[in-house]
Amino acid sequence: MMARRLASALAVAAVAAAALVVSDQIEVNLRWRDGAAHAVDLFGSHDAKPPETSEPAGDARFWKEQGAVQPMVPQGVPASFADLAEQASPGVVNIQTSKKIRGAAMPRFEDFFYGMPNPEGMQEREVPSLGSGFVISRDGYIVTNAHVIEDVESIKVIFADGKELGAEVVGRDTKTDIALIRVNSDKPLFALPLGNSDAVRPGEWVIAIGNPFGLEHTVTAGIVSAKHRVIGQGSYEDYIQTDAAINPGNSGGPLLNLSGEVIGINTAIRPAANTIGFAVPVNMAKDVLPQLRTAGHVTRGWIGVVIQKITPEISKHLELEQDKGALVSKVMPEGPAAKGGLKRYDVIVEFDGKPIEEMSDLPRVVAATPVGKAAKMVVLRDGKRKTLSINVDAMEEPKEAVIAAAQHGSASQYGLLVQDLTPELAKNLGVEEDHGVVITGVVPGSPAAQAGLRREDVILEVDKAEIKGVDELEKSLAAAEQGALLLIRRGDATVFVPIKRS
Repeated sequence: MMARRLASALAVAAVAAAALVVSDQIEVNLRWRDGAAHAVDLFGSHDAKPPETSEPAGDARFWKEQGAVQPMVPQGVPASFADLAEQASPGVVNIQTSKKIRGAAMPRFEDFFYGMPNPEGMQEREVPSLGSGFVISRDGYIVTNAHVIEDVESIKVIFADGKELGAEVVGRDTKTDIALIRVNSDKPLFALPLGNSDAVRPGEWVIAIGNPFGLEHTVTAGIVSAKHRVIGQGSYEDYIQTDAAINPGNSGGPLLNLSGEVIGINTAIRPAANTIGFAVPVNMAKDVLPQLRTAGHVTRGWIGVVIQKITPEISKHLELEQDKGALVSKVMPEGPAAKGGLKRYDVIVEFDGKPIEEMSDLPRVVAATPVGKAAKMVVLRDGKRKTLSINVDAMEEPKEAVIAAAQHGSASQYGLLVQDLTPELAKNLGVEEDHGVVITGVVPGSPAAQAGLRREDVILEVDKAEIKGVDELEKSLAAAEQGALLLIRRGDATVFVPIKRS
């Protein structure tokens, strides 16, 4: 009797387990809409291929967007990665480029014995390079990274079916590392739809398709590891981090969600770990692609302000209630911000209706604001919110500063060697201010070194007090019992640096 009951219980458990597996399989292929579940495939419809969508009239977009709802994260690895890769591969391309460089010719055998220079001297050589890209319109527009096609002599695009076409550069934007190229095809191309990278969540499944190390149309899978990553590559960083394997040659290829939509452009890797990769969000690409197609470059908004991150130390010195926003360290004379009433020490918390949580938010928001627009900016000034109106201007490329050496002085209690800022030094350093103290040396391991101060930094203020010379600097630092907040000029930047007493 006991054996019969045990067998019956095992049978019931087996049926329940089988039902659970079936349930999991069904759940992968269901999507909830209007309170009901609907069976869908990977592309969000009952068709095998993604639905074609027409471009809205009068819209600057020249790509297609499905508008599919983001799928639920499935339990376990879905068996449909192969279907997704098969559907998307026609829209992914390998990019082969070549550029000519001049260099020394290869040494001849006898040169190793006699040390004779190669008579051919400097030679011009063609250097090949590999990258990836993806088609975004049926008439031949292809997206890749700007660094993939930088200074190249020729571009060859290879499709999944082996077809090869020459390509021309339409436009490049080095600040976001996005480029637009175009091929002329006798047949309409298969274009990948662009998704909504703002809606992507960490933990969602993604796949990368590209040309790593010349291995054509390699597919890797993983998840979105994080969003809003800043890795020190530029002013407009907002990377998607993924653990889908990305290697040299993947640059410019698509990062796809389970609906077959491009949500990122694979751009950078952490060399020590190929499971830490970074992709430019596709929504950032949407902002620049229309300008690349029409003008070949991007014109960005500019308000003439230098900002920095608010650290807990800076927040304490300025008596701020929270560490959010962008701290203004300099306002360019006669710039839009200056004309709008912005001041040093203001904390920008909102621009054009968009919140500024981190310092890195402001450059992206301002750059995306149309030139000529009168934007509202909310700042914190002396603990109170104040609204300013800023007329956004067009950005110009910054000029390089001229750096020169300085003489020795002293502010030894903090590990600093300093001297007065003379007109000649100010000119050599590219400093606009007519006051300040030049750092000519930093003692290793000192409070100044720990604070990150450098030789040729110019100290302009100490705890909001203007510094005109070494004597004033000595007095101000001596009066700061717990340390001080310095305002320094470093090249073209003006930044706040908290320093502690040893």
